[in-house]
Amino acid sequence: MIVFDKLWETMKKKGVSTYWLREKCGIDRKTIRRLKENDNVETKTLSKLCAALDCSLSDIAEYVKEDARSDCR
Repeated sequence: MIVFDKLWETMKKKGVSTYWLREKCGIDRKTIRRLKENDNVETKTLSKLCAALDCSLSDIAEYVKEDARSDCR
């Protein structure tokens, strides 16, 4: 599962709000909600976030292993 906990930490460090993401970067409310819920987002959204926050993907997202039932083996 991909989680976006690091996104909120990076935003806090940089003094960036969700309002700023919406108004200055064009990331809509629905996308912000999906990020908060660790739901699917497009790779172009991740790219836009990295550009806006001047950071790498590892600064905003990470993989956390779920239980064995969800393995795709």
